[in-house]
Formats: sequence, structure tokens, C-alpha cells
Amino acid sequence: MSGFEFESLEKTLEKYIPENELTEVKRILFGNPTKNLELHSSAEIVASERDFELQGHAFQSAPEQLRASRRVRVGLIQNRTVLPTDAPILDQISAAHSRIAELVEVAAMCDVNIVCFQETWTMPFAFCTREKEPWSEFAESAEDGPTTRFCQELAKKYNMVIVSPILEREALHNTLWNTAVVISNSGQVLGKTRKNHIPRIGDFNESTYYMEGNTGHKVFQTQFGKIAVNICYGRHHPLNWLMYSMNGAEIIFNPSATVGALSEPMWSIEARNAAIANHCYTCAINRVGTEHFKNEFTSGDGKKAHHDFGHFYGSSYVSAPDGSRSPGLSRTRDGLLVVELDLNMNRQISDNITVCTSNAYIVHKYLKYNIYIQSPPIVLEQ
Repeated sequence: MSGFEFESLEKTLEKYIPENELTEVKRILFGNPTKNLELHSSAEIVASERDFELQGHAFQSAPEQLRASRRVRVGLIQNRTVLPTDAPILDQISAAHSRIAELVEVAAMCDVNIVCFQETWTMPFAFCTREKEPWSEFAESAEDGPTTRFCQELAKKYNMVIVSPILEREALHNTLWNTAVVISNSGQVLGKTRKNHIPRIGDFNESTYYMEGNTGHKVFQTQFGKIAVNICYGRHHPLNWLMYSMNGAEIIFNPSATVGALSEPMWSIEARNAAIANHCYTCAINRVGTEHFKNEFTSGDGKKAHHDFGHFYGSSYVSAPDGSRSPGLSRTRDGLLVVELDLNMNRQISDNITVCTSNAYIVHKYLKYNIYIQSPPIVLEQ
């Protein structure tokens, strides 16, 4: 069976594991089971018509006597590029906008509060090619570029926080960055955070286009909780997750673009481990499909020249601080994953297992790694 035909780990388990054993197998692999989240039937109909997978799940947390539940719904969107990579750039961007608008509309029908798109969602992941043109033309302003304006309209229309990872062009120094723009549910740009770890292995030739970000470990205060964005390769670095958590993040999004041969065995582990270690929710988003490029490229690794980067395996999922995780989306299809969280669980887990982790202790412990906390670390909504 090829990777392209393999739909998902969960579906394979359900197909081959006897029903009387399946519950225990899933418990051991995925932790406490999530509840199926009842979604509007109209949302399911529209998702089917628009040919994308729709899943809904809810984590179960303990009720408290003195605090009301802090329930938040997050939406994770994974999708393949709509047009061929050699189509006119404006057409590619417009097609991506149209496709995302379709999925975000369904997210709104499912009462999603915060939605996150995949890494550099308006373009093919062309950083494998090492060609500056035409790919650098996809770059745009994080503050007032067409994609940010498009997301601002969606955010206002649906009362939804939007995390929009793009290729940013900083006008002052004409510099490119891999950036996530955070837009509040009122349509204001809360700010941006830049990818702070850059891969230099195999076909990952990203340093041809941009270098490590300079925004530190920002956390954004939204109406629905404190969120951070750990872009793609940053998930391989445990201390990276730690610093977002240290700065107050309750939910850490990890928009990615990663292919099977290199990273898939680690994919289901890293974000989940980060949720456990840092007492917060983590959301792992990966694009899906195979993107073909007209010009062959090599990467100095001795491999034969090729036209594609490999298969982006999707499998987006959410993890909770108690070690449980939602089922993942498909490895082959566009999809929207809707997950309901209770942010109270973060403190519950911390209270139950923390022994000696005061902020001062942790900061002192990790100063030797030249990690620092920015001040102020939290960006407040205006």
C-alpha cells in the first residue's frame, strides 16, 4: 500500500482491530477518548458538497466549584493547493482565498472561535526549489496586504479569531519572513510572530528565502484565551514550546508543511508531548497533497533531480494537557477539524502534577541555554 492510498491511522485501526479490543487500543495510543462533537447537519451537508472532511470532537474536563468552564472551539484547516504551481500568481492566491472562505464558512456554522490555517497557505510550498522567482512574488505585508485584509473581513463577519500564516515581505528592509498574522474576532491585527527555527536538510531550502525570525515567543490575548503560534519546524525544539507556555499561552498552534518520509513518525508525538510537558493545548496543522513544479530541482544531497517535494500527509490533530488527543484528519483530503476545549484543564493538570516549577526556578534553570522571556510577552487586543 503506498502512502498516497493510506487514508489515516485511525481508519486503519478501525478496519483491522477487533471491536472488543479497539477501545483499549485507542486508549493506549491516544489517551482518554474525546467525545464526538455534535455539529450542525447543515455544516456536514456543505462540507460534503465542497468535498472536504469535517470532524468534531470535545475534550472532557472536570467541573470546578469556583470557576465556570472556559469552553473554546478551535478549527484546524488543512488543504491542498487549488491550482497548478505554474498558474498565474494572482490566480493561485485568489483560488486559495476562495477555498479557505468555503472552509471558514463551515467553521462558523460549527461555532468555531479560533481558526488556524496551514503554513504559507496562500502559495505552494516552493521553498524546496531554491528559485527566488516567481515564489518571492507571493510575499506580502503582514499588516495590510491583501491576504490580511481578506482575513480581517472573515474575522469580522464570523466573530472569529484567525491565525493566518503567510510569506511576509517587510517593506522597510525588503526582507522576507515566514510569518503568522493573528487577527482578532473584531478584525484588528493583533500582531505577528515569525518562524524562529529554520530547517536545512534535504529539500528544505528555506534559508534561500528567509532566516530565523526576530519576534521571540509572543503570546496574544484574545477574547477566547491566550494563544501562540509555533510555526512548523519549531515543533522539533522542546524549549521552543516551553517558552510560549512560560509566556502564558493556553493554546499553541503549530501550522506546518511537512512530508512523510522525513517527519511522519514524529508528527503524532511532538505536539502531544508538548501539551503534556507544558500543561496547555496544542494544535498541529499540516497541508495535504503533492505539489509538482515545472523545473526539476536538487538539494545537494546526491539524490536524482525531481519535480515534487513529496506527499504532505495532513493528519492535523489537537492535544490536551492530560495527554489525550483528538483523532487526526485524513492524510489525503482537505479537511476541517473542530475541537471543543475547556481551558480550565490547563490549571487542573498543573495543580495535579506540578512539584517545583515556579517561574523563577524555570527561568534560572534554562538561562544556560540562552533562552529569554521577552517583556512584555503578551500582546493585548486594542
